[in-house]
Amino acid sequence: MAASLDPKTVVTRYVEAVRDVDVDVMRDSFAVDAAWTFPGSLPISGVWEGRDHIIDDFLGGMGTRLQAGAPLVIALTNIVADGEQVVAEWTSDGTAAGGAAYRNRCIGVFVVRDGRITSVREYADTHHVASVLFGDANESTAR
Repeated sequence: MAASLDPKTVVTRYVEAVRDVDVDVMRDSFAVDAAWTFPGSLPISGVWEGRDHIIDDFLGGMGTRLQAGAPLVIALTNIVADGEQVVAEWTSDGTAAGGAAYRNRCIGVFVVRDGRITSVREYADTHHVASVLFGDANESTAR
């Protein structure tokens, strides 16, 4: 990715890559030492450190919670940028592995430096995530 991309374009490109399941672009969007913070006390809650850990374990692990073969529809609904900080809002609609409907609205506060995402603080309905994707599990596994 060209370092000349502005932060808003970097985040838009990343969210569209998630939507399109383009793992190469997803991985390329992050700095090697990036960090992603997810709230709550779920198995995915905590700070995920390192691009590969974010892509393979955090995001990849969430994929195992969804019904195989069923699409997860990601839609970017709003994006605002101020310097290196970008706030993006998106919806996630899919089917959990157990068959329940998963519909969540999420907001991420991204920091982009030198054309790559260096940090994300995500906010979502963790109660919905817990009940639909984790059966109310509450032990964090982030590192």
